[in-house]
Amino acid sequence: MSAHLTILGYNSAIPTVNSSPTAQFLEMEERHFLIDCGEGTQVQLRKAKARFSKINHIFISHLHGDHCFGLPGLIASFRLLGRETPIHIYGPKGIQEMLETIFRLTDTHKGFEVVYHELDSKKSEVIYEDSRIEVSTIPLDHRVYCNGYLFREKPKDRHLNMAEISKYPEIETCDYHNLKRGKDFVLSDGYVLKNETLTNDPTKSVSYAFCSDTRYLESIVPIIEGVDVLYHEATFLHDLKKMADYTGHTTALEAARIARKAGVGKLILGHFSNRYHDLSVFTKEAREVFAETYLPVALQPVEIK
Repeated sequence: MSAHLTILGYNSAIPTVNSSPTAQFLEMEERHFLIDCGEGTQVQLRKAKARFSKINHIFISHLHGDHCFGLPGLIASFRLLGRETPIHIYGPKGIQEMLETIFRLTDTHKGFEVVYHELDSKKSEVIYEDSRIEVSTIPLDHRVYCNGYLFREKPKDRHLNMAEISKYPEIETCDYHNLKRGKDFVLSDGYVLKNETLTNDPTKSVSYAFCSDTRYLESIVPIIEGVDVLYHEATFLHDLKKMADYTGHTTALEAARIARKAGVGKLILGHFSNRYHDLSVFTKEAREVFAETYLPVALQPVEIK
């Protein structure tokens, strides 16, 4: 299964006719993650034809409205759609109080369990893990406590070389699991068949880093080093560097510097100030430093590879 990212919204605070605040839908190893949930996210999810029932984990970077104001409505819609399975929400300390207060004052009955994972660490930590995926925080520097998120596929099983395996009747179907995990096979006469002769290299594991609102921060470079795709905010061009620092944001040039230092495969910019009408100026500035820089296209899936 390949990994796909669908950017639902990418502009900064105020929605426009043609763009929505930050929200992303990530499909990786048959898991379905929602990253941030700005106003109008559930409308964008419907436009993307994403099945609501498949989202079991939501990651919120920080508690500014353009990154979380769509969350109460989304959870209410889950109830109306008959959801029964728990949903896990990861976000800054205070997200539970915020949501539960809204639910109490609006007399919203969820009908399913909401499991809160509140974050307050300023160090990168693994916050979700299963047999195929690991998700870590990327501590950022904004006006309020804020995290990005790093999604990594775990190493995949090796592929069986059936043409070679068929030469050895002693190898049975029950042995395939160990072969996929990289183990050698010992024949009855003691001869060791090396795993690399019985299997082929596994499919490449991929990674995706989401870096929401932040000032230029080189401390994230070791965390995101070598990721296949990096989404990094670029609210301003570099001539407004002072404003970027003051408001807790990054310029396109700075985002490109982070991408270059981290050696990422592809950089996608986002979170643009509404003062810019021609977004091509962002890639023009960033590509002077990092050639593989792209603008987001709402609702168009991007394969992570």
